[in-house]
Amino acid sequence: MKQIPIAMSNRHVHLSKADLLQLFGEGYELTKSKALSQPGQFAANEKVDVVGPKGTLKGIRVLGPERSNTQIEISKTDCFQLGIFPPVRDSGDIAGTPGAKIIGPKGEVEITKGVIIAARHIHMHPNDAKEFAVKDNDRVKIKVDGERGLIYDNVLIRVREDFVLEMHVDIDEGNAAAVQNGQLVELIK
Repeated sequence: MKQIPIAMSNRHVHLSKADLLQLFGEGYELTKSKALSQPGQFAANEKVDVVGPKGTLKGIRVLGPERSNTQIEISKTDCFQLGIFPPVRDSGDIAGTPGAKIIGPKGEVEITKGVIIAARHIHMHPNDAKEFAVKDNDRVKIKVDGERGLIYDNVLIRVREDFVLEMHVDIDEGNAAAVQNGQLVELIK
């Protein structure tokens, strides 16, 4: 049985350097609240508000480090509150996605694209990919056991030297299967 730890990812924002400075002030640097499972990635102390046509999500955590493009990752449930209905996308694939207003303590930014529902995915080191007999950008099925067990289909494999083995689903998907962070799930292809 090929098992992988799973974790739920809550709504969050990745900021470009320019947008970070606009929202938090000239010369501002993100401050680390806690390290995330993937090396170099962290939950920042900084939070922003995201505004859509129907409502606002307050206190959304910023994840670091900065990225080349600002991206907002929300769940399907969040879409209804904001009135924004983005596609399910791989992280970083923001072409043709809707935008939103982001409000920080020192300013605001109106992005014209970058709101997504993140595709469920598995981070793997190349050694893990070899062990699981998969490659970067493959799509697989994952079985979750338990009271609300289910099979996730169309799970993206992401392979990089600096990745640590872990599957990520958004909060809606995790709650649907009663997932506990760190729970082991099975790759069934």
